Amino acid sequence: MSSLWSGLKKNKRIVIKIGSNVVASYDKGLHEERLEQIAAEVAALRKSGHEVFVVSSGAILCGVEKLGLSQNPRSLPLKQAAAAVGQSHLMWAYERFFGRFQVKVAQVLLTHDDIVNRRRFINARNTLMTLLDYDVLPIINENDTVAVDEIKVGDNDTLAAQVAHLVDASLLILLSDVDGLYSSDPRKFKEAQLITLVEEITGGIEKMAGGTGSKGGTGGMASKVKAAKVVTTTGVSVVILNGTSPGIIGRAFGGEAVGTLFLPKRNRLSSKKQWIAHSLKVRGKVVLDQGAADALLKKGRSLLSSGIRMVEGEFEIGDAILCCNEKGIEIARGLTHYSASELTRIKGMHSSKIESVLGYKSADEVIHRDNMVIFDGTERSSATTGR
Repeated sequence: MSSLWSGLKKNKRIVIKIGSNVVASYDKGLHEERLEQIAAEVAALRKSGHEVFVVSSGAILCGVEKLGLSQNPRSLPLKQAAAAVGQSHLMWAYERFFGRFQVKVAQVLLTHDDIVNRRRFINARNTLMTLLDYDVLPIINENDTVAVDEIKVGDNDTLAAQVAHLVDASLLILLSDVDGLYSSDPRKFKEAQLITLVEEITGGIEKMAGGTGSKGGTGGMASKVKAAKVVTTTGVSVVILNGTSPGIIGRAFGGEAVGTLFLPKRNRLSSKKQWIAHSLKVRGKVVLDQGAADALLKKGRSLLSSGIRMVEGEFEIGDAILCCNEKGIEIARGLTHYSASELTRIKGMHSSKIESVLGYKSADEVIHRDNMVIFDGTERSSATTGR
């Protein structure tokens, strides 16, 4: 196991997510000493040749303290006001502390639209990579001051997973106020044991993660395991560490099993295919016959209309749809060249007949292989669905 932890230092590009309760609290506001310690560790990683992107929570907690509120704001306008006040306070702190280590920082605010829209996804990626070229450390957060439910990424564990896809990172570090994943809740059960290595995220592992986190955070261990499940399926390693413990990142990179390490599940996907698999909301699905399923899984083919037996949902050209086998198990997902109404008319037909039925033909393939992600047929992906 120690060799697996020692392998962390081989990861060149890293995303580090800093949890709310690591950097701030309701009663004391910003934890400046802790923030300075984290800045020192991140600076050390960069000095040793690692490329680092930071996803930081804590803006709302900082805003609560600055506004003099006695409790967590519940209304959306007050949350967004607290985020607006807290974000500038938090960024100024990062500017000061990283400046002590000669590290320049930049604030990058994202919404879900910046991730699901391919053009904006590429633009966000280009911005982040340009900052990297100029040796600037991006500090990323969700744009809480304008985000509403329809455009929210969700908690920052999910955002960090999306950023890992966005920048093609090979390691995601989640800094929390707990040591990692335990066999049971350590706050309730003394016999709870820290799980230092997870080779596969099973239903049992997800059950261990339980529910919500500590006061002030929006995620908790369940959201961290969910984020880990998303990124490990695309070849990214994940580590949960206690960000309140000084020197914790250095210890982990030195080979100490001081948290929970989730191993990547398979070879890494391209940035585009990661975007298809885990960033887009699914709009519908098609059920394939056995021949079409085998063509996708075993022969590396594109999806043709002749292999489609059933069409479900309402979707348009360019939307992400599921491809299921006859048992209803998802085997792929991708970007469709045809709408639901069009596919309903041409399902089961040879590609050569599409134009005679529709009066036009957008493409021979319903989903081209380059716009498709294949799953192993035994479990469903954890990407979101619905409009």
